[in-house]
Amino acid sequence: MSEVLVNRVANSGLITLNLEDFFPAGEVAHFDLKAYLFMELILKEKDFREALKEHDWTQYAGKVLLVYCSTDAIIPVWAYMLVAAYAAPYATDVFQGDTDAYYKAAFARALAALDAEQYAQQRIVIKGCSNKPVPPAAYVELTRKLQPYAQSIMYGEPCSTVPIFKRPRVLPS
Repeated sequence: MSEVLVNRVANSGLITLNLEDFFPAGEVAHFDLKAYLFMELILKEKDFREALKEHDWTQYAGKVLLVYCSTDAIIPVWAYMLVAAYAAPYATDVFQGDTDAYYKAAFARALAALDAEQYAQQRIVIKGCSNKPVPPAAYVELTRKLQPYAQSIMYGEPCSTVPIFKRPRVLPS
């Protein structure tokens, strides 16, 4: 006599959310202002404007352009604005900051659009391991957003979770 195998995880009613599903689409390109600084310290406006005019902006077509300076130089705000003005006709988006800052902002934007009410009274597992660089801030933001609605929030995989939040039971009076 053979026993029937029952998938208890599938029958548990858990809802798994994978933050990789919110990962920003599109290729990321970098524009480091360091290459345009005199002695890697000083931005000379005339030289900078001339270099931007001669730069091949078409290489950023369809990409997200991250504009930053990898040296400890003081960069005037207008320099970032000028790069954005040149890149805007080609890039899908222009972001001032490095890769980590971009991913944090992109996840914050994506999670702001999430309707957390749809998870009211649900048992949620926020998937742990990911193949993409999901910043810890995204896990924090998703937890913060779900907590007012979810019955419980767990981290990990449905077969092995770490409890994060559980709504207290309300006893009948």
